[in-house]
Amino acid sequence: MTTFLAFTVFGLFSGAAYAIAASGLVLTYTTTRVFNIAHGALGMVMSFVFWDFSVRQGLPTWLSLVLVLLVVAPAVGWLLQRFVTRGLGEGPVSVALVVTVGLLVGCIGFATQIWPPEARSVLPFFPTTSFEVGGVIITGHQLLTIVLSAATALGLYLLLNRTRIGTAMRASVDNPELLKLFGGRPETAAALSWAIGVALAALAGVLLVSQVGLDYYALTLLVINAYAAAMLGRLKSLPLTFAGAMALGLATSYASGYLPTEGLLNSVRNVIPALFLFLVIILMPQAQLRIGQVKGIVSAPLPSMTKSLGWSAALLLVVALLAGSFADSDLLLVGTAATYAMVMLSLVLLTGYGGHVSLAQLTFAGVGALAYAKLDEPNLYGLALSAAIAAGVGALVALPVLRLTGLYLALSTMAFAYLMDKMVFQADFAFGFNGTLPAERMSVLGTSISSTGGYVMLMTVFFVLTALALLLLRRGPVGRLLIAMRDSPAACGTLGLDLRWFRVALFGLSAGMAGLAGALYAGLRQTIGAADFQFFNSLPLLLLAVVFGVTSVTGATLGGIGLMLLPVMQSDHPSIAGLIFAVIGFGAVAAGRDPNGLANQLFRAGRLAQSRLGPRLRASLPALPERRAQDAPADQIVPGLVDSPDARKEPAHVAS
Repeated sequence: MTTFLAFTVFGLFSGAAYAIAASGLVLTYTTTRVFNIAHGALGMVMSFVFWDFSVRQGLPTWLSLVLVLLVVAPAVGWLLQRFVTRGLGEGPVSVALVVTVGLLVGCIGFATQIWPPEARSVLPFFPTTSFEVGGVIITGHQLLTIVLSAATALGLYLLLNRTRIGTAMRASVDNPELLKLFGGRPETAAALSWAIGVALAALAGVLLVSQVGLDYYALTLLVINAYAAAMLGRLKSLPLTFAGAMALGLATSYASGYLPTEGLLNSVRNVIPALFLFLVIILMPQAQLRIGQVKGIVSAPLPSMTKSLGWSAALLLVVALLAGSFADSDLLLVGTAATYAMVMLSLVLLTGYGGHVSLAQLTFAGVGALAYAKLDEPNLYGLALSAAIAAGVGALVALPVLRLTGLYLALSTMAFAYLMDKMVFQADFAFGFNGTLPAERMSVLGTSISSTGGYVMLMTVFFVLTALALLLLRRGPVGRLLIAMRDSPAACGTLGLDLRWFRVALFGLSAGMAGLAGALYAGLRQTIGAADFQFFNSLPLLLLAVVFGVTSVTGATLGGIGLMLLPVMQSDHPSIAGLIFAVIGFGAVAAGRDPNGLANQLFRAGRLAQSRLGPRLRASLPALPERRAQDAPADQIVPGLVDSPDARKEPAHVAS
């Protein structure tokens, strides 16, 4: 009984901290319609700031806490609403997700650059104060966390429902124009809600840091528990959010204490929050279609087939030259870039064309790689079967969430990726006891491709074929339906289009493309492991796809090269490794509102150069001899314009 009470106390303490973090999520979403995926990362940064004030600077603990909670965190929240998240709630959900994911990655990069990895610790509050209840010791820190959690939930409920400021916060998202007519300030109310939300994230991080330590990723990913609790409250009910957080804390504590330490149930101990989040999302009521103005996204220009074939031939030529001159170590990097580019092509289909955000594309690539290694069929049949298995897994993931769109769909993919990472990829039946599996390089029509240069060339051929097939799909009726579904699901529903099964097929095809890339990558490396497909690596993949352009094949190509170069630059320049990560994250925040990315800027520069240099080049060419009208074929003579002094002048209506 004493053991049970001990786990209960720890569960209540953990649930109380999760409830504080989840309350901040609910507040920002209720008042601005922006789900802040970076909520945990902001709490992590504030925890490091608290350590810096209290340990490095030597300030008193109470003063450090006051500075963090009442000065630094509210200022950060205010600035974020003013310059980062302003107006995100009115746009597509995918844009808000990408911007906040970029903020998450940027915060991790900022923290690692300012506070390099080293052993750090933060003492709990009231370390010498404790109480004994039923033979169980309750520390002052645990009791303080539980009391603050209840006070936070009650205070936020009273703020939103019993005060004029809370009414203005809710009105700032429901009808900001009407609020202005009554003398309110929607932007100020939204900034205030973000200031309070970041302060609550800081409070949760500071309370948890004495238990989990100052770890960049542990503190950031602990917010998954807050996601689950906030989803149980449907992002609007603070009492349900508080109850969900407490229940989740107790479930996690009991699982760690009573589940066996071997077998499948052992892996369940670490995924209780993600499993809880996935089940809550599945059981939620059907999401309503967003109604209002039909507002499309201006996509990157679609190249002609002639231009596509020309650029494809140029890419194959460049890779062929590299394959003949680079060392194997450098060719492995080229093959890795091709792998990432193929995975980003799946995001072009799913996010750029379909408007759905997936945080599990690298997980689907891992499914393809695992299937390829397990099948032991290093040929076209094994490659196709591996891609089909990944496509089937993607379709199965989409099936339970047929009713959901936008935010809930993205969070379900994140929960699935976390579950796959912890329960499948790290299990003995997947990559084995050593965590790695051997994989042979593929043979084509009986011809084995053993050289690294030849295999990289083969990967490039598959990338080109996949890109050309994607462009053909975009030009056809399926591509037009994808764009219509992305721009206005409500309009598609009005026309009688049932998009649910179409969405399943879209997820399956996208996962199959990622699985194809993973299978080719397994043959390239010849040894693969769970570390190659970690859940968190899907985040920078999505960000670089958006930064370089998630609506074009060119953006996917450049994004694959950029993601390949990211760890290379970090290893070559370890002193600025965190800065590079921060630049990627905050760059995605800046570019997240334009899904066409840097590739579209290249297109514009090319059109501008063509418009300015084209006439000069034509003028520099030798003039062709003029052909008289009587020398021209009869079907090219235009009556009324031949032999006329104004024959070279265009009519006014044509020129205009």
